[in-house]
Amino acid sequence: MSRTDTPQRIRGTQDLFGEDARRHATVVETFERVRRLYGFQPVEIPIFEATAVFARSIGETTDVVSKEMYSFDDRGGDSVTLRPEFTAGLARAYLGNGWQQFAPLKLSTHGPVFRYERPQKGRYRQFHQIDAEVIGAAEPQADVELLVLADQLLRELGVSDGVTLQLNTLGDSETRDAWRQALVAHFEAHRGDLSEDSLTRLEKNPLRILDSKDPRDRPIADAAPGIDDHMSSEAGAFFEAVTKGLDAAGVAWTRNARLVRGLDYYRHTAFEFVTDRLGAQGTVLGGGRYDGLIETLGGPHTPAVGWAAGIERLAMLIDAPAVETISVAVIPDRPEFETQANILAGRLRAAGVASEVAYRGNAKRRVETAIKRGAEALLFVRAPDAAGGQYYLRLLGENTSALSAFARKVEDALGVGSLTSANA
Repeated sequence: MSRTDTPQRIRGTQDLFGEDARRHATVVETFERVRRLYGFQPVEIPIFEATAVFARSIGETTDVVSKEMYSFDDRGGDSVTLRPEFTAGLARAYLGNGWQQFAPLKLSTHGPVFRYERPQKGRYRQFHQIDAEVIGAAEPQADVELLVLADQLLRELGVSDGVTLQLNTLGDSETRDAWRQALVAHFEAHRGDLSEDSLTRLEKNPLRILDSKDPRDRPIADAAPGIDDHMSSEAGAFFEAVTKGLDAAGVAWTRNARLVRGLDYYRHTAFEFVTDRLGAQGTVLGGGRYDGLIETLGGPHTPAVGWAAGIERLAMLIDAPAVETISVAVIPDRPEFETQANILAGRLRAAGVASEVAYRGNAKRRVETAIKRGAEALLFVRAPDAAGGQYYLRLLGENTSALSAFARKVEDALGVGSLTSANA
């Protein structure tokens, strides 16, 4: 088969191996460790849902729903969609499984998501996210905890330098309605200068004009009324509680009064952690409070807040993880000792010692392979009457003090009374 006949990877997807796979795993492992510290429970939800779950929750007028979703009819004639994000599916699961009894519920998950968009640096059509949500909590402390969790995650990944938390409030319903009316009046006065996309948004989703990237819209959006002029006292107090909580926790933030979420079910806190280390697409983690979302899916009023982060984007920022190595390579001195070598490797693994037996080659070739693989030690399996004993441990290093401790660990794992050992 020629190379041109070889199946090719679909555009916008990726095969992770080597350093790329290690970076991905490091982000996930760090997220799993940090979410445990905050008591967030792991959850798994389907990769695909009924299309209506996303159309109703993300919004028919958003680019995600109108242009980017992977939707298709299954063999039963039902319209299903590969998930473009986690929040809608989690809200559906919360309602459908009766999880209200556990509220407030702190959930975390990670996995692949799908959007048909132009692939670019750190952005794919099948990509991966980590996600944290608090469902059923109306208190600003939930927002604070999620932001503190995110801040600690970025610090433990070693990427917090050069990353800024941008924070805004979208107010409560009273605030948002008043601000929306002022925005519509402002944009209507400049209708003739708006882009075609913004004219569509003006009818259905006027807040989204504020984050338009079209040069025709920017001067008009920059001159638009701010939300603070329409803030209710209750909404102002909520935002103040969030900012004071962040200050008390030592989380640095900056106000971005133009940071918005266009859909009506978003309330109060909106935020993004941004960096200039990834080019123009600088958001590495973002989220907000979505108190009205579950109502759009037919449930009761349920306050909630959450965030998501792209694993690929975080993986690009972290230092390259160390190559994974094995602790012990078990080397049969002769072919007839192969079975015994595999038995010993199994005992080591059962004791938590990473080990392997090479598949082929004589003892010398297997030693070379083990050294290339970065093994810490070699365990030779020899004849029972061999000089120095049947098992011989050779530590690949110069730390003599570590040899005896490592030898005892291997002895305990193997269940042997004594083990001849030496440094290389």
